[in-house]
Amino acid sequence: MENRRSFWVLLMSVVASLLLVTACSDSSAGSEETKAHQKEEVPYEKEVKKKNEEIGEQEPLKLTSYSEELGVTINEPTYKEFAANGKVSIDGEIEKYQDLKSDFAWIKVRASEEGPAGRQLEYYTPIKDGTFKQDIHFFNGEGEYSVSVQLPSKDSEDYYYDTASFKVHNVNPETKRDVTLTPFGQDAEMTLDTKSSFVKGNEIFSLKGEAGNLSDEDTIMLRLKKDSENWKHVIPVINGEFNYDVPLFYGKGVHELEVLVPDGDRDNYYQTATTLLIDNESDRVMSPIDYSETYRERGVTLESPQFGGEESDGQYTVKGSIDPKVEFGPETTHIYITTKKGEDEALDVIPVEDFTFDDSFYLRFGPGTYEVTLSVPEIKEENSDYFRFFGFAKFEVESTGEDKRDLLPSRGVQSDSPEIKKQAETVTDGKTNDRDKAKAIYDYVAKNVSYDVEKYENDDFNWDDSALKTLESKTGVCQDYAYLAIAMLRSSDIEARFVEGRAGGIFPGRHAWVEAKLDGEWVTLDPTWGSGYLKDGKFVPAFKEDYFDPDINEFKKTHTRTGVSY
Repeated sequence: MENRRSFWVLLMSVVASLLLVTACSDSSAGSEETKAHQKEEVPYEKEVKKKNEEIGEQEPLKLTSYSEELGVTINEPTYKEFAANGKVSIDGEIEKYQDLKSDFAWIKVRASEEGPAGRQLEYYTPIKDGTFKQDIHFFNGEGEYSVSVQLPSKDSEDYYYDTASFKVHNVNPETKRDVTLTPFGQDAEMTLDTKSSFVKGNEIFSLKGEAGNLSDEDTIMLRLKKDSENWKHVIPVINGEFNYDVPLFYGKGVHELEVLVPDGDRDNYYQTATTLLIDNESDRVMSPIDYSETYRERGVTLESPQFGGEESDGQYTVKGSIDPKVEFGPETTHIYITTKKGEDEALDVIPVEDFTFDDSFYLRFGPGTYEVTLSVPEIKEENSDYFRFFGFAKFEVESTGEDKRDLLPSRGVQSDSPEIKKQAETVTDGKTNDRDKAKAIYDYVAKNVSYDVEKYENDDFNWDDSALKTLESKTGVCQDYAYLAIAMLRSSDIEARFVEGRAGGIFPGRHAWVEAKLDGEWVTLDPTWGSGYLKDGKFVPAFKEDYFDPDINEFKKTHTRTGVSY
């Protein structure tokens, strides 16, 4: 009995040992299997090995005779043709680097076939203490690429010689187009908020970056290209940073955006810092804004609009700023806006306050395409009765608004002003038809506004002359009488317009008066001539009703109409 028990104890011990050995053996085999599996799962390594086997015996990388002159050694790569998994490192040394005319190696990567991200990408790699190193990726993914390494001349600036070239078979399908900077971009210490120079966009691409070696005095130029179309624009650098929403004007497809920095050796000249490719997913085609040299000279930044061709319901807003540091920056107190539709043209003025402008204007001639020109005023010291201005941006707007040219507020005619409306309501109180209202407004203006002889003789005209100023001061010249009368008429829902012409005796001078639409017909009003006359250089108040709807044949004996101003 005792022997039988000993036998079973011994048997169980042997079984346990066998189980333990078996378990250990299984674990070891599983571990080796896992390692092998993990090794197999490194992406595309098998494809690299297979491709290198297809290439066969790999020929060592050869250097040019120029390399021998400089004492160049290329540590990586080592072969003339080989396969790679998405990336290749180039590592070299130059014994006689101090003889070179530039501090950059020029590396060109060219795909055998055109792809979405182009066919070529260039790297400018700094040479530091005789060494250079650059990681390159393959912008069109899987395929064949030729790579050349060029080093600067010892004799001529901006001249490079071939040093080495090799062929890479990239097996990795991932596309990665590095952001590369030219020497100019690197000197400007430029960085961008994008890791790739091939990106997607949808109508707009938000460009953001830094240029640590540029000051607020500098600007950056953008140049956008697609097929035969191109557009350029200048943007400011503020505290070493820049940003701009770039419109992708030319519809679906790849737009090339070149970012340029100032050339330190030449005024008003720019050099390429980097180039981005932006694949626009939108079919929409937009109209570029045409910027003149005045835009840069007068320090304008137009924030809105960023492109032309937008639709409007008849009212349109522009927004931007003036650089206070440029010449005439502090003196630029307003912006002129010219809107043109066919033969019809209007001029509006919006103020610049604290070096910014943000205001709207009317597209007053009804539905259609308008050409809009934004201008800055000529800055001059002497007074004059005319104003010159210089366009800085031109674009188109599509309007769906009604033709209300003679009812809407306009330059100098604030018919929507509460003060104007209140005065018009007071003056026309109790009048039941438009003719009586117009006569009451004519009477009020002619009786209450005195002629400003000094303003006329000194040419003391200002851009903000208007109905409101006349209502407050109760004095002015012919334009001011007309502004106030028209504003009060329009605020009373009576169509009215500003008429330009000449008036007087033998030597007629420039003059302005009013036409109002009463009972379906245009009627003449000249509140200036109805207010009095000049004698010995002084204004003599002498109200006359004669210049409200005068006999037109008699009126033409002293007045010559040249047109309507909007």
